[in-house]
Order: sequence, then C-alpha cells, then structure tokens
Amino acid sequence: MKNEKTRIISSLLLLLTAFIWGVAFVAQTVGMQHVGPWTFVCFRYILSTLVLLPVTALSLRQAKRARADALPTQTDKKSLPPTLLGGLCCGFFLGTASIAQQLGMQQTSPGKAGFITALYVVLVPLIGLLIGKRPSGRIWISVCFGLCGLYLISVKSGFTIEKGDALVMLCALLFSLQILSADHFSRKVTSAIALANVEFFVSAMIALCGMLLFETPRLPALLDAAIPILYAGIFSGGIAYTLQIVAQKHTDPTVASLLMSLESVFALLAGFVILHQMLSIRELIGCGLVLAAVILAELPAIRRDTPAK
Repeated sequence: MKNEKTRIISSLLLLLTAFIWGVAFVAQTVGMQHVGPWTFVCFRYILSTLVLLPVTALSLRQAKRARADALPTQTDKKSLPPTLLGGLCCGFFLGTASIAQQLGMQQTSPGKAGFITALYVVLVPLIGLLIGKRPSGRIWISVCFGLCGLYLISVKSGFTIEKGDALVMLCALLFSLQILSADHFSRKVTSAIALANVEFFVSAMIALCGMLLFETPRLPALLDAAIPILYAGIFSGGIAYTLQIVAQKHTDPTVASLLMSLESVFALLAGFVILHQMLSIRELIGCGLVLAAVILAELPAIRRDTPAK
C-alpha cells in the first residue's frame, strides 16, 4: 500500500513537472527576444543552483540523521562519489540539451518545439535496447507513428528539415540520455536534491563557456529578460528538474518519460493562450501522431505497473 501511494505521488509530481516545463517553452521564447541562447541558459541554471543550495544543505542534513545508525559503506577512493559523478553526467546531458533546445527555438514555435522534444518518450526505450532491454512490438509501432508525425511537423518540400527543428531533435536525444542518467544515479545517491544541484551547476558552467565565447551579455538586456529567466531558473529548473529526479527514484523511466512528455501538450496550449501562436493543419496532424506515439509507447509499461484487482 505504501509503495502504491509513493508511486501515485511520484506520478503527480512528474505531471506537475510536465506542466511547468510546458509553460517554460513560452518563457524561453520571450526571454530570447532580449538575450542570446547561451546567456539565457547560463543565467537560468546559475539561478537554479543558487535557489537550491539551502534546500540541498537541509536535505543532506536530514539524510545524515536518517543514516546515523547505519554502518558507513566502504568506498573506492579512486572513484568519484555517486552524487558528483551523477551530477557531472546528468549536468552534461541537461546542459547540452538545453542549449540545443534554446538554439532551435530561435527558429521554431514553442508548440512545435514541445512536440519534437517529446520524442524522448520513444528514444528512452530504444536507447534501453542498447543496455539489454528489448522493446516490445508496440514500441516499434510507436516509433513509426512518431517518425510520421515528425515528418509532418518538420520536413518541408524537398525533404528539408529546418535547422531549428533539427536542433530540437538533438535536444530530444540528449534529454533521453539525461532521463536514463537521472534514473540510474537517483537510486544510488543519498540526496536526490544534492544530485540536482550538482547537475544545475555543471549545466551552468557549460553554458557559461559558450556565453563567453559567442555572446556579450549586457545588464539592460538581462533586466528585460528577468521574468522569463526567473521562471526558467526557479520553476523550470530549481523546482521541476528537482521534482523529476526525486520522482524518478520511485518510477520506471519509461512511465516517467510518458508523464513528462505531456509538456508538449502544455507547451502547445501555453503558446496558443499566451503568444497566440497557431499551427497549420499539417502540423496539428503531425502533433497528433507524435502524441499517439507517446501514449502507445508506454501502454505496456503502464499495464505492468498496474496491480491486479
């Protein structure tokens, strides 16, 4: 009963994560009207790191108290602690995925970016095949649905994919690796919040290098982009990505990817409500096929997780 309650709470947290991320697509679009993509990503994750520091200190203190009676485990001094190693891996994938997404969103709408990013729900089980997890026939059908939908969304006459769409596709691949990394390391660390904090710091440093190389941030522009950066840094970063890591500790990665992929729906709705952006009939059909692929890919996992009555 306790495990079932934990699973339901984790699912609700991931649903909240998807909502926050979906609205963040609009914040990212508005923010880049004032600052460059590298600058936006850098400052959002610096803010996420700073916001999470006191929460990390508290979580580590609580974890230390909870393990006070446990015997200390022997660790190999030559290996990195799980929190640091996990933060480096997750942070690398999160940072590069965020940059690819931000660069791509300069040339595509929040709704399209949200749906293309949702392809990670298909990529996660496919990448799992490389580590010995064989997808079912239903997964391969979902891949076909996803590719057909992606074609309608992204490929124009002459089989040309727009640069922005290609960058968001790269983001989907990198974010798939981040999901699998978060699933792996969140089960090994003492504090999932500390893992998220290291992840944000690494992502911020990756973006900082690009910002110093390619952009020249100015204070007036940063002030103009303050609200989108605050939303992306505090809500999308500090809150949502932390919820992802905490919830994935108790959720199968493929089920988690389904729930988080609903960000594509929220992104489309947010773009329509806030920015009044519309998709063509062709693009809407493509979005529908991608969403069908998202749902179809995870139906077997949902069945396995549902207790028999």
